[in-house]
Amino acid sequence: MNKNVVLSELLTEHSELIPVVNRFGIKLGVGEKTIGKICLENDLNINFILAILNVYLDEEYDPDEDLDTFDVSLIVDYLKRTVENYMQVLVPNIEKHFTPFIAMNDGENKELNLLHKMFYQFKSGLSDHLQQGLEHLSDYPNELLHDLKNIIIKHISGNYNQNLAYAVIFSITALEKELHIYNRLLNKLLLPKLRELDSEHIEDLNHTFSDEYKSRGSNKQLTNREIEVLKLIVQGRLNKEIADKLNISLNTVLSHRKNIISKTGIKTVSGLTFYCISNGYVSPGDHVV
Repeated sequence: MNKNVVLSELLTEHSELIPVVNRFGIKLGVGEKTIGKICLENDLNINFILAILNVYLDEEYDPDEDLDTFDVSLIVDYLKRTVENYMQVLVPNIEKHFTPFIAMNDGENKELNLLHKMFYQFKSGLSDHLQQGLEHLSDYPNELLHDLKNIIIKHISGNYNQNLAYAVIFSITALEKELHIYNRLLNKLLLPKLRELDSEHIEDLNHTFSDEYKSRGSNKQLTNREIEVLKLIVQGRLNKEIADKLNISLNTVLSHRKNIISKTGIKTVSGLTFYCISNGYVSPGDHVV
């Protein structure tokens, strides 16, 4: 990979790189411009961009000669954007398929009930791993994700929707591949750069990388009223319907919804549905949207 490669041709052949270049602010519609030209126009470090792309495409790529050509802060910023993509796009994409997959079973399928617990265990572990920061870096744990897919493929039985099962498997595979590459980025780019720094510099970078997620991942308890509102939300009730049902004002409902999102860090109905199931507020067989 070099700066003279036409980016559109690269993205056509390797579409998995589209979200990668997007993390640098490069959007589709790149025409016939080379990587070097686009980096120049967007004031991007060409050596860093090429290192990232090469790590994604070539498992044997050795970036040692290029490590001195870019600052460690570029790596930290890129990895932060990458993790945001995982937590805001790829994990919710699994949830989007997983929610109806679990909800449409007859409530007696023990394998499916186990699967949703495993997924939330993985999601919680992923979040906890991130909060460790830069001083305790290690490969992202994805064994649970692999086991989850393996169980669906080999051991699932009873009544379930086959198309939804496929969608869950494909979305899990997408995240699984991303985590594998993320671990390569840690080992080939970030860790070698961190070895050159003193503890004070690492601590400054650590705040940049992890503080946002430490506050986002705080596990605050919902009040009883918030749980009541949450259960009605996942049933598909509108704000006015929730207000009438609980005999509270519309503004109070909106305030509760805001608190629920703040405490759980979850914005989508599908994500809140999984949150309800995992905490025992509703069962997988209950009527949820």
